[in-house]
Amino acid sequence: MALRHAVLAALLDGEYSGYQLAKGFDIGVANFWHALPQQLYAELTKLEAEGLVAGREVVQEGRPNKRLFRVTDEGLAEMERFAARAAKPSFIRDDLLVKVQAVDGVAAAPVIEQLTERAAVADAKIEVLEKLLVRLRGDADEDVFLRTGERVGPYLTCLRGLAFERESRDWCRRAAALLSTREAAARGSQPVVTVRSGE
Repeated sequence: MALRHAVLAALLDGEYSGYQLAKGFDIGVANFWHALPQQLYAELTKLEAEGLVAGREVVQEGRPNKRLFRVTDEGLAEMERFAARAAKPSFIRDDLLVKVQAVDGVAAAPVIEQLTERAAVADAKIEVLEKLLVRLRGDADEDVFLRTGERVGPYLTCLRGLAFERESRDWCRRAAALLSTREAAARGSQPVVTVRSGE
């Protein structure tokens, strides 16, 4: 998937400035597609040049003017073509997993620390996603919202992100605890050699 499709999908909710789009990516879209703000601004420029989005200038008093973007009919047609194409299988490429794979041949303490940090990051993301889900469905019960809500796509992607972060947190905690236990057992089973002066 190209970044363009993630941007077009995010703009389906309405008209947004580049800043609002970047904020939306950071909160909701980032659980399945990461992009830096400068990448988003560059992509908006390309999409506008290709006629897939339309931008308009909004004059603001006391603040710089801003541009708002919306998906055009051509952009919707592009999303239709994208949605109809077969999706590629997802895959994991994670340097922390490489470190865990190698943990039997390297010092475990830094890996344990990084696993603990990753679990804490996942916890923070879980909190954000849970709040976002509440905001998206409002007062509606989740089952009711999923059956009758106007836009369920963002909700479903947040559910996927939440499940991913929970599983990632739980796995990191389990791996860190296991490695810590093994480290402690290894230290406890090795005799401590004390060298006295004169020996």
